[in-house]
Amino acid sequence: MSPTTLPAGPEHGHVTFLGAGPGDPGLLTLRAVEALGHADVLVAEHEVLDVVRTHARPGVTVVTAEPGPSSDPLPGTGTPHPTLVDGASASVEVPAVRDASHLVMEAARGGRRVVRAVSGDPGLDTYAAEEMLACAAAGVPFEVVPGVAAAVGVPAYAGVPLRDAQGADVRFVDARTASDRCWTEVGASDGTVVVSTTLDSVGAAAGELVSAGRKPDTPMTVTVAGTTTRQRTWTATLGTIAQTLKQAKVLPSPEGGRPVIAVVGERSAPALRDQLSWFESKPLFGWKVLVPRTKEQAASLSDQLRSYGAVPHEVPTIAVEPPRTPQQMERAVKGLVTGRYEWIAFTSVNAVKAVREKFEEYGLDARAFAGIKVAAVGEQTAHALVAFGVKPDLVPSGEQSAAGLLDDWPPYDPVFDPIDRVFLPRADIATETLVAGLIELGWEVDDVTAYRTVRASPPPADTREAIKGGGFDAVLFTSSSTVRNLVGIAGKPHNVTVIACIGPATAKTAEEHGLRVDVMAPEPSVHKLAEALADFGQRRRTAAREAGDPVTRPSERRPGTRRRRAT
Repeated sequence: MSPTTLPAGPEHGHVTFLGAGPGDPGLLTLRAVEALGHADVLVAEHEVLDVVRTHARPGVTVVTAEPGPSSDPLPGTGTPHPTLVDGASASVEVPAVRDASHLVMEAARGGRRVVRAVSGDPGLDTYAAEEMLACAAAGVPFEVVPGVAAAVGVPAYAGVPLRDAQGADVRFVDARTASDRCWTEVGASDGTVVVSTTLDSVGAAAGELVSAGRKPDTPMTVTVAGTTTRQRTWTATLGTIAQTLKQAKVLPSPEGGRPVIAVVGERSAPALRDQLSWFESKPLFGWKVLVPRTKEQAASLSDQLRSYGAVPHEVPTIAVEPPRTPQQMERAVKGLVTGRYEWIAFTSVNAVKAVREKFEEYGLDARAFAGIKVAAVGEQTAHALVAFGVKPDLVPSGEQSAAGLLDDWPPYDPVFDPIDRVFLPRADIATETLVAGLIELGWEVDDVTAYRTVRASPPPADTREAIKGGGFDAVLFTSSSTVRNLVGIAGKPHNVTVIACIGPATAKTAEEHGLRVDVMAPEPSVHKLAEALADFGQRRRTAAREAGDPVTRPSERRPGTRRRRAT
């Protein structure tokens, strides 16, 4: 597809101006997700591209709209120009279209459903307003899907309420375009002022407010990267904010032009923010956590880590491949259909996937399980079966493991069980615990290799360097093989990285590889492991505060700092 070619769409075009919020993907509205799912063309500002693209349908044309050259020295003030993004996420220029506004109009006139996504709310975006007027003038139908404005959402995430019970006045100022008259008006008010500015212009904005009449000791908070796990907030006063940022070594800096939200007034007083800072006080806030599993395996675990404020980074250490000799699996699946088995036991999500793929190869579906009892080793495996259309008859009531499954597995009874055989599709390196236990209960077992597990390819060089150089705050090991394989493909984690293991066997393997185990799950569950890491992080935060020390992440320790073995 050439850079200027756009896909065909419905006869009548339509444009949706969509607010993507201030950064947290969870702040997208339901209406926004619906609109994205029907878009033929998605034109998004670069900073919200990852937020909205996830919800776009396959095959959508994705275009970024970034500020172009401008005579204005302030960042982000040039007219947005489009860049077409192909399926490989590589960017190529679109020379035939001068700016995002023209691209939106061209696509809509061609009968396409266009979503124009901007950060925050479209009603507060200058270029979105201009594009709406262009649509109205051209008779192109459009709608507006509001989003959470940064000036409102960021203070909420920073623990700074904008109003109190007395209903104090709230003023909003864009420091990049504010006139002298605007500064004079907000300076004369004693209410809360929310200032949109840049990191290197905070001191100048504070000076404007003082010159306009605000007292230098008026409380002020400054938040960068608001609503994301990179969020950071500083609390000071109008008179001290420049010095505070300088001491924090954030001014001057290459990132000085980053947009920030500053709140001025008594509602941003330190004592109040300490009580209401719910987001940055999460136990693992900002921690970069290595999860040595594939995205599919780690989905729910990563979601849990995000709820604690962490930034999960999935690195697969094991690759799944078909068995070298598929005949055994083929015979077992045919036996499943012909009534050879009383039970089928799934010990992993990969086993479910392997059987499902073989079913699809033969044109079968979940109805082939009719009359067969189905067991799942744990909740994640059970969820995979339910997604396949099968509700398992047996899931361990206690420990989610082979031992837990055996605790609940009924012994073979020749009176009530017409068939004495169990189909057990597993990995080639699976242990014999389940097979031996089932035989002891009187069952015959067809232990079939459904898939092979091999060591995955090494992760990218920057990930390997982060692992060995202390770039990760923690790593979660969910099995002994994840320890061996991660060290084999990427190297040993740095000694400042917190090591969390799912159980004693995994911890022993980690120690054999020279790692000091800081966290161990109280029971062999990935979710209990994440909970244990969160508890560790919370204790660490509490200890720092009680000692009067700043709360830092493990990766922020000085290189070479040694950790004591966890007790």
